[in-house]
This record gives sequence, C-alpha cells and structure tokens, in this order.
Amino acid sequence: MDNANTSFDPDLIHAIFKLVWSRTALEREKNEGADALECEVGVATSKKNRPTSEAVERAATIAEAEGVNKIEATHLERILPQLLLDF
Repeated sequence: MDNANTSFDPDLIHAIFKLVWSRTALEREKNEGADALECEVGVATSKKNRPTSEAVERAATIAEAEGVNKIEATHLERILPQLLLDF
C-alpha cells in the first residue's frame, strides 16, 4: 500500500459528518420530551464523536497549510500524538 496515494475524499468526510449530525439532531428531538437524566445521556453520546471531529479538523488544517485539497493519512499521523495528549 502506497501512503503517497492514500487520502480521504472531502466529499466522503462531509457525508460522514452529515450523517452524524443528522443522527444527533434526531436524538436531541427524541430527548426534548424526556426527563433530565435521559437528556444527559444524549449529550454524553454526542461527546463520543468529539475526538473524531477534532482529529479531522486538525488534519484538515495541516492539509490546508500544505495546499492540498484532500486529507491524507500522513496528516492524521502527524496530529495523533497531539490529539492523544489533549484527551
């Protein structure tokens, strides 16, 4: 496997985020009528995706700084140690 050709398609990343956001929105709507304890569970569930979105944002920043339109595996490899220290 050649790492130079490995990259993430921005449209794929966008579709994944759109799916997660729509699921989170549906979950929030479901929890609106629930009691406070159930709402807290919904909030905790959305925090699970936080490291993933943070990783993509940081990798995108590096890719943008390099003038590349796609996030490559090397961009993610660069931010992983920093991400692990943050969480």
